[in-house]
Amino acid sequence: MLSKVAERIYWAARYLERVESTARLLSIYDKLLFDLPRQVNLGWYNLIVINSLEQDFNERYSVRDERNVVKFLLGDESNYSSVISSLQAVRENIRTTRDVIPPETWEMVNELTLYVQENLTQGINRSNRHEFLDNIIKACQQVVGLWYVNMPRDEAWDMVQLGQNLERADMTTRNLDAGVAAILQVEDDDFAVNSRQIIWGNVLRSLNADQPYRRTTRSSVKGDLVVRYLLADEDFPRSLLYCVTQMTDVASGLPKSKAVVTFLRQLQEEIPACAEPEELGEVFRDMLNTLQLTMAEAHTLIGKTWFLSDQ
Repeated sequence: MLSKVAERIYWAARYLERVESTARLLSIYDKLLFDLPRQVNLGWYNLIVINSLEQDFNERYSVRDERNVVKFLLGDESNYSSVISSLQAVRENIRTTRDVIPPETWEMVNELTLYVQENLTQGINRSNRHEFLDNIIKACQQVVGLWYVNMPRDEAWDMVQLGQNLERADMTTRNLDAGVAAILQVEDDDFAVNSRQIIWGNVLRSLNADQPYRRTTRSSVKGDLVVRYLLADEDFPRSLLYCVTQMTDVASGLPKSKAVVTFLRQLQEEIPACAEPEELGEVFRDMLNTLQLTMAEAHTLIGKTWFLSDQ
């Protein structure tokens, strides 16, 4: 497989995962603000901060309100991570790799892109936001399901797995960061205990982890257990450890993989310690930021190993 084809498949998988994750994050955050007591003051700008988009947002908007944040994350083409920008990137990468990706993908991605473009106001306005976001999530899952059922387990599938799991790992840390940031904001509130329970429950639901968490831990929702589960559980598909393990297994079967595998195995060994923080405060947020930077390093190493040799 040509390196440019491998890179496009990798990015198609990453961007598709980013579309779904962004839709999930917006949906759960909206529900979180609805569930919390009215006295709790939790701002939408948190979503900009945890996605490291402060500079880009502030260049475009002077008001940090709900409408501008949601618009920026959903439909602002100047934001490379917005849903609409990510879908355009998926579409372009699929267009040039249709000989190795199931052909139905092209039609499904086009339909989703048109749906988002034509119904964007539903997502920005509150009235139909959940239906709009749910439709995006379901459409992304349909594409992933199509790939899972129809793609041969060859190099193209390996690129899908690398891109998908790297993006999932990164977004899991960002969802956790959103939860910790929210808890720190309500810590001095009279409703802090109840608010913490609501926030951690929504963090789990943002990753479809609520039921698996309860089955595994046999416990009510507690911050330290949620962190341990989402970072270090070996069986949950969106946990950081599971994603990194999958990437390690995939990389091990590819040529010239020694540097990538060594890097990922070292990260595997470090994750259990990260999942046992002394307290869930700013120090833990710094640790999550370090994990995000490590994911960026993994991406760079993957690119140097497999995507530049033929260019």
